[in-house]
Amino acid sequence: MARPLWKGTLTFGLVSLPVALYPATESHAVRFHQLQRGTTDRIRQRRVNERTGEEVPFEDVVKGYEIAEGQYVVVEPAELEEISPGRSRTIEISGFADLAEIDPVFFDRTYYLGPGDPGTAKVYQLLVEALGHSGRAGIAVFAMRGKEYLTAVDSVDGLLELRTMHWADELRDPHREVADLPARRRDFHRTELATAEQLIDMLAVDWDPEDYHDSYEEQVRALVEAKAAGREIALSKGAQPAPTDLSELMDVLHRSLDEARAKAGGTPRKGAGGRAPARGGGGGGGRAKAARPVRAVRTAEPAKAGRPAKAAAPEKDGAPGKAAAVEDLASLSKAELYRRAAALGVPHRSTMTREQLQYALRAAARPRRNLKRAS
Repeated sequence: MARPLWKGTLTFGLVSLPVALYPATESHAVRFHQLQRGTTDRIRQRRVNERTGEEVPFEDVVKGYEIAEGQYVVVEPAELEEISPGRSRTIEISGFADLAEIDPVFFDRTYYLGPGDPGTAKVYQLLVEALGHSGRAGIAVFAMRGKEYLTAVDSVDGLLELRTMHWADELRDPHREVADLPARRRDFHRTELATAEQLIDMLAVDWDPEDYHDSYEEQVRALVEAKAAGREIALSKGAQPAPTDLSELMDVLHRSLDEARAKAGGTPRKGAGGRAPARGGGGGGGRAKAARPVRAVRTAEPAKAGRPAKAAAPEKDGAPGKAAAVEDLASLSKAELYRRAAALGVPHRSTMTREQLQYALRAAARPRRNLKRAS
């Protein structure tokens, strides 16, 4: 069992709960030592004075902030310790925000937040259930190891999770960072858009993290094992795919659809070179019906996008119940999509386009992940 990285108190309102912070992830990357080629001699990193070439003891190292070329303000470790937030042992929740409204770019690392005192299990369970039903996360600032973190505390499958977040001024402006970013105008034809959307629907999957694994790590381990056994492995590099020629865009999209249908056991389009645009069945909008199995949209008390609904709600005034299976969302009118979004409590639904409403409804029906527990 892992040891806590941090222990302290979580507070919201006048409620205080002792908690312990545990790592939620671990790295399986293959680690190498640095050696000099032709030998087994280890390469070591040393702190060296660049002017004299002499090694400097750790206790003689101070920090310097460069204010001009070659000019530094020197800061002693003790001075940093005086202003360090590391003495704080409290995660004080200042408010509760809808996670669906937080851009994922803000999130950094995830930790499990377990109870710090068995005697306060009731308070822990109360916060877990209250957060789960509210569909919100507690926003807090806390200090750990001499650094202050902005965090979101969420309820997931019976326990609390803490996600560290980037500060707003740490985010880079994509319009400054990304070269040649296209303007948000439609240089494509509606038929191309409809076909691309149909391809996305054809390739839709139910998210299961167990379906994915680090193939590069497996290849590195195989390489190490083969070299240890004196075998050679033929290494080959796959050909870099060429950019799609704009004149062939529709043809490439249609061939992609054919491959997706074939993998799904469907029948490819008949006729050589026939390029009739993909169209959805009744309901307009130019979108084709998704070929994947239909999911049930779950409803209950107003839920936030991305979270499973809670207790089943009976059908009222024509609103779908939790177990009511719905037809393909692409065939529904915008008014019907909006009505279902309202039943699910989807935020900002009044400003959404038809496609955005469909996405939000699919997200609302998507289950949260199940955590594996030790038996």
